Amino acid sequence: ITWVQYRRRPSAYITQANVHSVVTAQRNLHYKQVLCQADVSLPDGMPLVWLLRMRTKKALARVYGPDVMLSLSQEAARRGWRCFLYGGKPGVANRLKERLQMLYPGLQIVGTYSPPFRDLTPQEDAEVCRMINSLAPDIVWVGLGSPKQDIWMYEHRAKLDVSVMHGVGAAFDFLSGEVRQAPRWMMNIGLEWFWRLMMEPRRLWKRYTINNALFLYYLFLETLGLRRYK
Repeated sequence: ITWVQYRRRPSAYITQANVHSVVTAQRNLHYKQVLCQADVSLPDGMPLVWLLRMRTKKALARVYGPDVMLSLSQEAARRGWRCFLYGGKPGVANRLKERLQMLYPGLQIVGTYSPPFRDLTPQEDAEVCRMINSLAPDIVWVGLGSPKQDIWMYEHRAKLDVSVMHGVGAAFDFLSGEVRQAPRWMMNIGLEWFWRLMMEPRRLWKRYTINNALFLYYLFLETLGLRRYK
């Protein structure tokens, strides 16, 4: 609330951390810096929640991206905050806009943009920044998937005159109806990755098989005291 009220610069950015992002950060120093400099990094994955519970001895809970987006959209509608949707496949952001405004009448979603799969040219990026700034949103929801969305927020935090950027990844697909969400019971026991793998095997098989194995390997080394990961 404070960030929105005082329009802080550079913009605050919030990441949703999971096994994929943590493992990627161990092999990509620039991405590690991106995560470490985030204003808030939320545990969006049960393996991280279990690890945090074990190490902090606190009853921490998962902070699920789609739930956060729904909750803050409701708050935005109540407070009159202006939102912008950046990301998703063509048409997804517009369907998400319609869904959120149906759920929360009065929610101001002042614009959407679905970037091409390739990187934008400097000229294209500058034009997009001008377009977003002209619409004066308070919150920019970013749905590019990790690590791309986190790096995008880090690189645009001084270019955009917005209060908060929040990377919510697959929330764009889930809340728009593009992709089916896993049942809550599967989420609660840490099997959402398996559900998503069954939904999109060609796109996600490498992410889940390799990164999950690496996460367990890194955890094993750290538990034995052979390595220490930041």
